[in-house]
Amino acid sequence: MDMQALLQQAQQMQQQLVEAQKTLDEAEIEGSSGGGLVKVKLSGRGQVEDITIDPKAVDSSDSDESAQTVADLVLAAIRDAEAQVERMQQEKMGPLTEGLGGMPGGMPGGLPGM
Repeated sequence: MDMQALLQQAQQMQQQLVEAQKTLDEAEIEGSSGGGLVKVKLSGRGQVEDITIDPKAVDSSDSDESAQTVADLVLAAIRDAEAQVERMQQEKMGPLTEGLGGMPGGMPGGLPGM
């Protein structure tokens, strides 16, 4: 096993990991529900950044029913956005984290400190 090549590969993977994390930090994902009546923006890390509720989602004639409907729509929009964040995280981080455990030399569990 060539230790120098292994170290270079580890440094390369670490740089790719840093770049993927930066991409996730800068990403903004939007989920929606009710045909766009409720929109939720999440960061690439899954933090809720903004919620927009179209006034059409509110029925002023039945405030109790309307409140529950809006709550359901907000929850559905958050779940939609979370699913998109998860897919993006897997797309960006999956190949890198899988590579940490499958490096030449059989380093189970990946590299320490990464």
